[in-house]
Amino acid sequence: MKYSFFYLLLLGFFACIDTTNPGIDKKNNQTLPNIVLIFTDDQGYRDLSCYGAPDIKTPHLDRMAKEGLRFTNFYVSQPVCSASRASLLTGCYANRIGISGAFMPNVGKGLHSDEETIAEILKPLGYATAIYGKWHLGSEKEFLPTRQGFDEYFGIPYSNDMWPKHPWQGTVFNFPELPLIENEEVVDTLLDNQDMVTTWYTEKAVDFITKNKDQPFFLYLPHSMPHVPLYVSDKFKGKSDQGLYGDVIEEIDWSTGEILKALKENGLEENTLVIFTSDNGPWLSYGEHSGVALPLREGKGTALEGGVRVPCIMQWKGKFNAGKEISTPLMTIDILPTIAKFTGANLPVKKIDGKDMSPILLGNTETDPLHEAYYFYYKQNELHGILSGDGRWKLYLPHQYRSLNGRTGTNDGLPIDYDQNQIEQELYDLENDISEKNNVAKDHPDIVTRLLTYAEKARNELGDKLTDRIGTENRPIGSIKK
Repeated sequence: MKYSFFYLLLLGFFACIDTTNPGIDKKNNQTLPNIVLIFTDDQGYRDLSCYGAPDIKTPHLDRMAKEGLRFTNFYVSQPVCSASRASLLTGCYANRIGISGAFMPNVGKGLHSDEETIAEILKPLGYATAIYGKWHLGSEKEFLPTRQGFDEYFGIPYSNDMWPKHPWQGTVFNFPELPLIENEEVVDTLLDNQDMVTTWYTEKAVDFITKNKDQPFFLYLPHSMPHVPLYVSDKFKGKSDQGLYGDVIEEIDWSTGEILKALKENGLEENTLVIFTSDNGPWLSYGEHSGVALPLREGKGTALEGGVRVPCIMQWKGKFNAGKEISTPLMTIDILPTIAKFTGANLPVKKIDGKDMSPILLGNTETDPLHEAYYFYYKQNELHGILSGDGRWKLYLPHQYRSLNGRTGTNDGLPIDYDQNQIEQELYDLENDISEKNNVAKDHPDIVTRLLTYAEKARNELGDKLTDRIGTENRPIGSIKK
């Protein structure tokens, strides 16, 4: 049977088209970069040796910093679990999409299905997507990652201390057994310990890289650690000079090394963007079981620098300048639009707050601010602080914050109580006072006025419970009837 040349040409054209993802050319699919996003839990700014940790060895992350970019002014939008993760995955301030705090188990609330995650903007391009680790954006089936663009999920649905072995179980809390979920089914419960969770996540991640080496993929690895209670596998117990906490960080470093090795062995290094960062600062009330944010002030649960400035390292072999340190302020809300830029994905239909930081990552600009200001909300939509776009000035608005006021915690894995401090309108020059010791509001009234103007803009859009303001652009949280 004879075919015309034109007919044969059409057959060849349609053979290259992926009919499950219209418009995607299979031959060119691998020009799309892979994305690996590693997100630790409650890790302090100084908890890596490349950030100054004296007693923790992190050779794989140190090498990643030497071969990529290390950020000194990288921020999260809120210093707490669910809100921080919502911002990371959607590019929005968490309060814009109705999320605050840390979701308790089975409360019937989570990320709204109308919000688009990084996974969801990449799926139309043919990406394989997976999450191995802590989700914490809704524990009911309707809110699980498989309903938000992820093909695969293995991990826990909320924080690893939300289980019957919590020290306040039966008095303050009544937590159910901690479920281990695969896709949408509970496959086990963590009854006695969590020694193997970091290893399990890592093995799953390496396997995902290997089996998807011939198509673009998005791998999200939100570690359960170093959130308390701390657990580590036998291969790292007692290895660190900083006790159990150091052991946990060194195992996370090993995990990162395993992922980097898998990329190299599969020939994917030069086509993969790898991002490592944390969801907020250290939980200081846990003493030796917490990380360190020094020289920053305070930690998790505050909008002060120790609560919201986190370590961040990015690597993309052949794309980023090796060993470069970036001091331009950036935030997790900027990751989604940057991934969209690198991949050609469409931005979410609904408004987001992040901006594309690729010119800064690629070295096309050194100091140009990405935003006029960054905003730090906490608790139930309370505006606590504003950072100038250049990162120099940080203004705090009157609010209460928690502090140990110089006290240190214990070494038994149990928390001590915080004090409640009051902060007034205070301005800090972070370039010259990174530890926020000297309030210079009286010396720079013009800076205060400018930042207050930005605060009013945020209040108009997103509201502010501290000033009884209702925002005009807040969107609803996901909710199901119980």
